[in-house]
Parts: sequence; C-alpha cells; structure tokens
Amino acid sequence: MSNSPKKILAICGSTRTNSANAQLIDAIASLATGSLTITVYNSLTALPYFNQDIPDDQISETVNHFRNTIKEADGVLICTPEYVFSLPGILKNAIEWTVSTTVFSDKPTALITASSSGEKAHESLLLVMNTLGIKTNTDLCLHIPGVKSKLNAQGKVINTDLQQKLEKLVECFKSMI
Repeated sequence: MSNSPKKILAICGSTRTNSANAQLIDAIASLATGSLTITVYNSLTALPYFNQDIPDDQISETVNHFRNTIKEADGVLICTPEYVFSLPGILKNAIEWTVSTTVFSDKPTALITASSSGEKAHESLLLVMNTLGIKTNTDLCLHIPGVKSKLNAQGKVINTDLQQKLEKLVECFKSMI
C-alpha cells in the first residue's frame, strides 16, 4: 500500500457558508492531515435537476464531472443536515444523478447527519447510500443531534465524545481504504 494520502471527496448537504456540516468536514480534514486528503465538492448548486429522460450520452458536463469526481476518489464523506425530517433536496438531487452508474459501488463511504435532530434524514441517507452499494460500517456512520452545541463559535469541536467519534471515523476510513 502506498504511503501517499488517499483522496477523499467530501459532499456537504448544506449550501450555507460555514455551516455546522462544513465545520465538521473541516474538523475531519484536520484530523486526517497526512493520511487523507479531503477535497470538498462545491458545485452541488450547479447540478441540474435530475431527469431520467436524459440519456447517458447526453448528460451535462457538470453531471459527468460530479460522477467522475466520485469515481476517482478513494473514498467519499457525506455530511448533511436534516431539512423538514429529510435529506436536503440538493443532496438528494446529486445522489440521484449517480443511480444509473456504479460510482458508489463498493466505495468506502462515511455518512454523517448533523442537525438539531437528524434522525429521519440519517435513516434516509443510510437507506439510499446502502442501496447504491457503498462500503461502510457503524464507525463511519454518525448521527450527531444537537450539533451546534458541540461546536464553538469558530467551528471547533468542543464535545469530547464527538471528538473521539471523529477520530475513530478517520482511523476507520484509513484502514478501510
């Protein structure tokens, strides 16, 4: 196995600047320095609405780039809030563009739902991503209710239990890839 850092594609389900989910991705990136290179996909808003009537040979370059970015990554990290007891529409739209592909098949994937509650969105995220055939385990799937109380104003993790779970997630990710 190579000693070079493995490429992790992070997908944030929130489009809000400096959201709690973006802050969690930053915290994970800090913990993974040297072993995992985490790059955030920042173009969810550029993806068109999912449309099954568009044949694969006519898919937009934006969608193809998204799919290829997932395919080329050694692993994927999805960190999302819950909106109205569900996944954010923008995240669900992005995931739907991968359904006719195998880009997530057996791809090491960490799934984090961090919100005030998040239970329903987490259930949905697990169901959808497991249906796509990801490779994951319980250490890579975190439900973080009350996330804002676990971060300080600068976005640093201040909850010891959460910090330990994130450290375990990074170690598990490294060993799975």
